[in-house]
Amino acid sequence: MVEPSALQKYSLFGGLMEDQIVRLLPLMEQERYQPGDIIMTEGELNDRIHFILSGRVDVYKGDVNLTEFKEGDFFGEMEVLDVMPTAATIKALCPVELMSISNRSLREIYKTDAKIFSMIIMNLARDLSRRLRRMDDRVLDHS
Repeated sequence: MVEPSALQKYSLFGGLMEDQIVRLLPLMEQERYQPGDIIMTEGELNDRIHFILSGRVDVYKGDVNLTEFKEGDFFGEMEVLDVMPTAATIKALCPVELMSISNRSLREIYKTDAKIFSMIIMNLARDLSRRLRRMDDRVLDHS
């Protein structure tokens, strides 16, 4: 099992105290994938945010490789937030270990501890903003 203190260094859990992360752990699932495994498929339903503990994944939209995510990054948040089908395919590049939290578990956190829920949502928003800035920069670099 993952140590709560180890998760504090990642942006998704930024600002959370160790005892708050301890309360989250029973709501999360640990997953493992091998190189080449498809973790999520574009167009399919997803109700989980996946957080990379170790390894790297490629992100594809159609045949276009959009980016690579590594330890500390997360994916699946778009589908959880906007309840639409998966926006991209996620493929393991090497052995990958993930933690995931479902939409249902997020709702449970909202009901039982609004402070933890708010911090997670703020961290998601902050990281999504950073991704958007990087994408803007990439577009400008290719203009």
